[in-house]
Amino acid sequence: MNIRIGLGYDVHQLAAGEELWLGGILIPHDKGTVAHSDGDVLLHAICDALLGAAGLRDIGYHFPDTERAYKNIDSKKLLASVYQLIRGKGYRLVNLDATVAAQRPRLKDLIPAMEEVIAEILESETDCINIKATTTENLGFEGREEGISVQAIALIEKTS
Repeated sequence: MNIRIGLGYDVHQLAAGEELWLGGILIPHDKGTVAHSDGDVLLHAICDALLGAAGLRDIGYHFPDTERAYKNIDSKKLLASVYQLIRGKGYRLVNLDATVAAQRPRLKDLIPAMEEVIAEILESETDCINIKATTTENLGFEGREEGISVQAIALIEKTS
């Protein structure tokens, strides 16, 4: 069996007046992410984990923030495109694990909805998708509510 693992990491600044998209769902919050796309830092980290596992560089290579076509794009579309690249190389997702670091908002009750959205895009069962959230105990840019970071790891296997 040919299996590969990839790590993704992304960060976005938070600002008032912006929307906060995480895991493909709109999160009610007084701040949102500043970004060229919709700024879904969770989906961006997952994209990088999948691309890395398949040896396909990173999200910025495939969807540069200098391209008007990606301005305000729904990151669910980016993740779907990435997964088609992975499938095109003969791989499928085995499992995915991600951690969102944000002081606020509290995400615990929203995680199941995020996992469902991600599982659907990645043609997977929800029990193969694990999202965790943590605060940084008021430390760092996440703790000061200046931004959100995500680390994601994906395991893929060759199917053909």
